Amino acid sequence: MVESQWQLHGQLAADCHYLGKGEAAHLLLHRNASLHWLILVPETGVLDLLDLPAAQRNDLLDQAAGVANYLKNDLGYPRVNVGALGLVVPQLHLHVVGRRELDPCWPAPVWGNLAAEAGYTESAVTELAQALLN
Repeated sequence: MVESQWQLHGQLAADCHYLGKGEAAHLLLHRNASLHWLILVPETGVLDLLDLPAAQRNDLLDQAAGVANYLKNDLGYPRVNVGALGLVVPQLHLHVVGRRELDPCWPAPVWGNLAAEAGYTESAVTELAQALLN
């Protein structure tokens, strides 16, 4: 059996709590708890979302839709932003971010605009992992 060469990019590991592996991707939670910012990272060497094979892309988007559904229906976010930028971290990853008016960086994007550094408790991380991966 050949061991997988896939590895989580160091910047994502440093910036996020690892929640676990979902159907299509590993699920991360950004450490800044000012709002719920989740990141999906599929095991692939492909760099751009639209270059993924259709089935893998659809599975990734289905998992993202499940996260968005949780953010809206369970956590009460009226909007969910989704983005696959890959400029600072080249590894393919998909951001799924709950947004509401008057969040700490509204209406600006979250990247570079979240000054408040609120953190998650260990129990909050565990609760989110259980809710999103079960």
